[in-house]
Amino acid sequence: MVGPRRPQFVLFGSSIVKQSFGNGGWGAILADTYARKADIMLRGYGGWNSRNALQIIDQVFPKDAAVQPSLVITYFGGNDSVKLIPSKFSPHVPLPEFIENMRKIAIHLKSLSEKTRVIFLSVPPANDEMIIQNYGEGAARSNEGARIYSEATLKLCQELEVKAIDLWTIMQQKDDWLTTCFTDGIHLASEGSKIVANEIMRVLEVAEWEPSLHWKVLPSEFVGISPFDSEGN
Repeated sequence: MVGPRRPQFVLFGSSIVKQSFGNGGWGAILADTYARKADIMLRGYGGWNSRNALQIIDQVFPKDAAVQPSLVITYFGGNDSVKLIPSKFSPHVPLPEFIENMRKIAIHLKSLSEKTRVIFLSVPPANDEMIIQNYGEGAARSNEGARIYSEATLKLCQELEVKAIDLWTIMQQKDDWLTTCFTDGIHLASEGSKIVANEIMRVLEVAEWEPSLHWKVLPSEFVGISPFDSEGN
């Protein structure tokens, strides 16, 4: 590991996390914002659901690790929410099982250390028409399915006192969300990622966590080493 040691922010989830460092993604925005302040670590797995995540949670986040993350931003639910199509392979996870899987994931993450903070992202909306254009009439993803799993995530987070971001509602408040937020009706374009990044920043700014994880509060490394870099930019 290179030094000096910085706070670790881990992005954990399915393809919306996996792709977050490309295409003006929200992970890249966080990495740029926290340059010299925190390490943004990517653990994204395309096509995964909450069942897959639960299978490997101990390997990605071992409780006996010498260093635990300061923040884990977690997203699952989009793949869980797809319609179950008989005789076809599907990542669908029934809603009750999804809720229990996410409960176990949240409890595990919160137990890593007293200083490990957790944010869950709810399932973002979907553009049904764009999904059909890209994946055909038989596409199993829908905005209604996203709503159901988003609401379940938010309800669980309220119960467990975990910070949550309601992407399904917030994203649809943008007037042109249908045409600007997605690359294929599901995955996020740069405009969609900007919304995600802004909402994460908002949560970090208002959260009453000690220490604060907001970028304006975290110190920059090696300030003053160069006369041309006096403010650690």
